[in-house]
Amino acid sequence: MRVIGEKGENLGILSLEKALRLARPDEGLDLIEISGGAKPPVCRLMSFDKYRYEMEKKEKKERQTQKSAGPKQIQISGRAAHHDLLIKIRQLEEFLNEGRQVEIQMRLRGREKFHKDWARQKLEEFLKMITIEHKLITPPKFGGRGMIAQITKK
Repeated sequence: MRVIGEKGENLGILSLEKALRLARPDEGLDLIEISGGAKPPVCRLMSFDKYRYEMEKKEKKERQTQKSAGPKQIQISGRAAHHDLLIKIRQLEEFLNEGRQVEIQMRLRGREKFHKDWARQKLEEFLKMITIEHKLITPPKFGGRGMIAQITKK
């Protein structure tokens, strides 16, 4: 097996017995298999606690990146005041600057659902308020409780 030292130096290909002799568990130096599928397998001399901590940190970072895969959502109302829409625009522009897709959901309640032209006009006015260059991924369409449109930064 290929053995890597505690400071990252390559100790070469050693037999299992020689590699185990290099490990000093009482001093916190364990022999840890890093890549068992490689030929020859790769092992490293380091503290198992440190290795476990690094692996947990790596897994936590991977989980955080997986969560942010979907589009961000902004909900607006057709009756919202101009200032309220400006606040939503600021939030939406932050998401676009991060390189995220944004799904804009216009909630329609009660009889508002029957005034589709009015709702489409309000959503288009909201899209015109966005100062950042953007493009529509999915044009405004009706579904669920209102209208939905997806945008991304150009």
